[in-house]
Amino acid sequence: MKPRKTAKLIAALALSTALVSACATERGGDDGVPATGSGSSGTSTSSDTAFGTLDSPCGAGDATGATDQGVSDTEIRIGYGDDRGYAQSPGLNKEMSDAVAAMIDWCNEQGGINGRTIVGTDYDAAMTNANTVMQEACRSEFMMVGHGFAMDQTAEQTRVACNMAAVPGFTVSPDAANGPMTFQGVPFPVDYANGAAWFQMAEMHPDMLNDFDLVGSTMPTIITSLQKTRSIAEAAGFKLKDCGVVINYQGEPSYVPFAEKYKQCGVKGLWTSRSPVPNEFNFFKAVDQVGIDPIIFGEATWYGASAQAFNAQSGLLDNLNANMTFQMLENADKVPAVAKYKELVEAEGGKTALLGMQSTSSFLLWATAAKECGSDLTRQCMVDELSKIHEWDGGGLHATTDPGKNMPAQCGLMVDLKGADYSQVFPAEAGEFTCDAKYLIKTDPATWGTELDPDRVSTKYLGPNVIKPQV
Repeated sequence: MKPRKTAKLIAALALSTALVSACATERGGDDGVPATGSGSSGTSTSSDTAFGTLDSPCGAGDATGATDQGVSDTEIRIGYGDDRGYAQSPGLNKEMSDAVAAMIDWCNEQGGINGRTIVGTDYDAAMTNANTVMQEACRSEFMMVGHGFAMDQTAEQTRVACNMAAVPGFTVSPDAANGPMTFQGVPFPVDYANGAAWFQMAEMHPDMLNDFDLVGSTMPTIITSLQKTRSIAEAAGFKLKDCGVVINYQGEPSYVPFAEKYKQCGVKGLWTSRSPVPNEFNFFKAVDQVGIDPIIFGEATWYGASAQAFNAQSGLLDNLNANMTFQMLENADKVPAVAKYKELVEAEGGKTALLGMQSTSSFLLWATAAKECGSDLTRQCMVDELSKIHEWDGGGLHATTDPGKNMPAQCGLMVDLKGADYSQVFPAEAGEFTCDAKYLIKTDPATWGTELDPDRVSTKYLGPNVIKPQV
């Protein structure tokens, strides 16, 4: 299908790429091709098959029964995937499928889940085909695991209607983020946010609490995001400037007038919700051109190869800071889970990046619950077991979250960029997070984009047959 250059598509792409980070080598993969197996850093468990601090949920066993769609005496069928076929951004989020494919092989080499082999179907939603993918998955898969589709709002009604329980690598739309039968290794619900970024920036630069502003945009999703960001920054003690700068997300003929406005406003720090793309780099070239050198502050997307490449040539991002709830890939020598992730994916020629670790965490979460279900491997059992897991760090890949309650982490770490090299700057000890209950911020319902029921589940597609936890 030929991609349409609409605002909605570009907005979805921006949201998706806001999660994307460093990339490496490519690995082939086709739509619908089955793939079968041939907090703090902590230390590894004693088992050779451990994943960081997590004992492997995989192994031999005697589970039996055709207990649900996609489950037989010998197999468990799961779907996963990304948007790698999107023509305007080839390979988009491919690291997610690379990670899940590697994890399926790793698990099957140990005997699968209680003796059942995992059979994965790798779907390519190519941005515009998320609903088509979900319709196909609804006909054959037991669950969706570790996937990420930038336009997941187009597939959510289909997913809920067929009771396709899911453990995605990420969600984008509000209805998916708080969707029924959905659990994530690293939740990003609409009603709570991890404000570690702003609290940690306040500790790093206490003299600049009145000197930051947000980079405005005409993109509706970023406008909503910035409303939420402003409230989080204020909770951390910032009194943000309001310089009135709004940049067209499709680009500007010249960014110099906008940079001049920030200069006149006296800005010393800029937060951007945009991704490290050419238009954004042109904006920071203009910032340098008008003679200001602010701290640049942004999402984890700014920890990635494109920012590295640009800064290696220009040096214009040497003031860059990005806050993360995941460990850095550079911390692999200190964090066994990161080392294991890199080992497994690189062994199959895959692409390593933050989103790949995100999918890995969600796969491990799914496998942990599936092991507990044993021969009673049904979607109801999975929803029950997943809802019981309230402390999760993917074996040390990321800060502790609460998947069972769909609550984000209350921790973070800050990285900076010098030349082409990232390093951890807060806390000082690499491989560690700083955690604080005050980092958890309840957001304004006006920014949610959906209505939630008393269980904090989106009501948009709820029906009487939706699988709910029976715990």
